[in-house]
Amino acid sequence: MNWIAIINFLLIAGAIQGFIFFAVTFLLKKKIGPVILFLTLTVLFISLNNLQAWLIDSGYSSGLFYIKHMLVPWYLLILPCFYSFLVYYLNVEEHLRTYIKPALAILLFELILRSALIAYVYYGSSSGDVEAIATYTSAEEVVNAVFSLFIFFKAILLVFKKSSLYSEILDYDDIKWIKLFLILGSAVFLLWIIAIAVFNTTGSESAYYPLRLATSVLLYWIGYQGLFRYTITQDRILLRKSFTDKLLPKDTSDRRSIGKTDFVNEKHDKSFRALEKHILEHQKYLDQLLSMEKLAAELSISPGHLSKLINAYSGQNFSDYINEYRIEQAKKLLSDPTFKPYTIVAIGLECGFNSKSTFYSAFKKFTGQTPSDFRAQHMDLS
Repeated sequence: MNWIAIINFLLIAGAIQGFIFFAVTFLLKKKIGPVILFLTLTVLFISLNNLQAWLIDSGYSSGLFYIKHMLVPWYLLILPCFYSFLVYYLNVEEHLRTYIKPALAILLFELILRSALIAYVYYGSSSGDVEAIATYTSAEEVVNAVFSLFIFFKAILLVFKKSSLYSEILDYDDIKWIKLFLILGSAVFLLWIIAIAVFNTTGSESAYYPLRLATSVLLYWIGYQGLFRYTITQDRILLRKSFTDKLLPKDTSDRRSIGKTDFVNEKHDKSFRALEKHILEHQKYLDQLLSMEKLAAELSISPGHLSKLINAYSGQNFSDYINEYRIEQAKKLLSDPTFKPYTIVAIGLECGFNSKSTFYSAFKKFTGQTPSDFRAQHMDLS
């Protein structure tokens, strides 16, 4: 099986997917802010770069001398666009500069230089030798790789060393997905360095195929992941500002299912009422990081005693006890037409769950329905 043909097929398929992603995003989004703009441009430049590589490898380049040798270094714009996306996503644009203008200046300069070189070879060289163009292409790639590596390094510093700049966004997104991308991106840069070294040493372009495939998969993933995460983050920010009047009542709820044990007495009954009051008055159930140890410390009791209280008076373990509050809060939002524009995942996360899967599992456990079915049912009734 011809693995080069397979990679070329994946490249063109990915390029088409990228163009669709770019077009659909701009068509469906009513308002295109900097985050969405730079994210979609990142995907667009990957697609253009892969399309150009596919056309060359497949022999579809023009017979015209100028067009045949006019290679546009689209890859030069990928990292600047991604870094700009990062700066705006983390809301640190007031503290850091982006590199779009320098990248565009370098791109324009390189296109002018390449055009002049092509004209010289075509009109001025007696032999019409294209070796000068190939040498220039290699030198151009090295320069662009150094520039891209510089921006990638700046992105790593921002994410791993400057978390104080974007502490606010960490209330809505732990950005583990961005950190994973940068770690995997380091491996892709290593592939790029190897490809450049192999090509300049042997003249073989085979080392570029793994690079193109890895880059496409990784950056298309960041495109879709970034769009999904940004939508959820924006929903959570707006939700947190708008559903303060939709919180559970702060009076203690009668959720007790008291068992007949020696543990149940007047003193413990009072302690359990204090527990419920503390949870409701301070909306502790909305805290994704809430633990038995943390809650016990706030109540000045031991985790073991807290566990016995919850089990004896609610008939539940700690996780189910807190999740029931969260589900009740989620039901209030999902059944309210005011919150229909917000994604279900964002609602679940704002109600205290730390992932989509735990929210859906808990919701099905307590209601017998998925959040989607529950919302649809109540929206139909309204």
